[in-house]
Amino acid sequence: MDKAKVYFTKNIASDALIKIHQALGVELKGKVGVKVSTGERGAKGYLKANLIGPFVKSLNGTIIECNTAYPGARNTAEDHLAVAKEHGFTEFADVDIMDADGEIKIPVKRGKNLEYDIIGKNFANYDSIVNLAHGKGHAMGGFGANIKNQSIGIASRNGKAYIHSAGKTDNPDVLWENLPEQINFIESMAEAATAVADYLKDNGKQIVYITVMNALSVDCDCDANQGDPVMADLGIVASLDPVANDQAFIDMVWASNDPGAIKLQERIDRQQGREILPYAESLGLGTRDYELIDIDGE
Repeated sequence: MDKAKVYFTKNIASDALIKIHQALGVELKGKVGVKVSTGERGAKGYLKANLIGPFVKSLNGTIIECNTAYPGARNTAEDHLAVAKEHGFTEFADVDIMDADGEIKIPVKRGKNLEYDIIGKNFANYDSIVNLAHGKGHAMGGFGANIKNQSIGIASRNGKAYIHSAGKTDNPDVLWENLPEQINFIESMAEAATAVADYLKDNGKQIVYITVMNALSVDCDCDANQGDPVMADLGIVASLDPVANDQAFIDMVWASNDPGAIKLQERIDRQQGREILPYAESLGLGTRDYELIDIDGE
């Protein structure tokens, strides 16, 4: 497999998001869904409306999300939409809680944990997808970026339970009594993300990947008590390859001389987070071999 191209800018601003998307050279067709975390009520690190709004509007995009498996402010469509409004997303785009009207099963063609993936029904309505992730740590997955955003993020509430339990249950009410070995959860996220990529390809749909590496907390935006950032912002990466884009994020965290970077590294490795990358590569989701292209010199 050839090296993937990963574009990079150290600038974190609305115009930088638009510029790095343009660098990918892909004109998104039809109805565009932008998968971004709306952020749990109380969280601080989610991508803010004033940062992503102009980019989403430039695509005439719809913010797409699914309900959470855990109890909180986003586990029903009504409550989830209320949080999205509080966080400013409805000011610049429609917000589609994709599992509000049901869910669909899509095949997991390769892997050893999941038989299928359960995603929000309305995902089928979109012709093009922007996987717009926030790079950060995660209490269960170690870190979250494009692969997590494509697996847990696009899964319905029941689908999230199915991934988190590595195929043991799709019932959120009994999820926490059915947690698997950690590595099986990590692998299940990769399997679900690959299933989404296969579904898009099989149906002639497009997807691009962007990760904003700011507000780098050890906690996820799904955490109502999210901790403060532990290291300085890194920038934005974009690619047509989710494995390469996640690998670039990880490599930048490990290459950083910021004294706080060790805290994020420890969180990621405690949860075997980096193991998702070689496993996703083995499933054919993408490659860890990439060329980093800095667009700031242009």
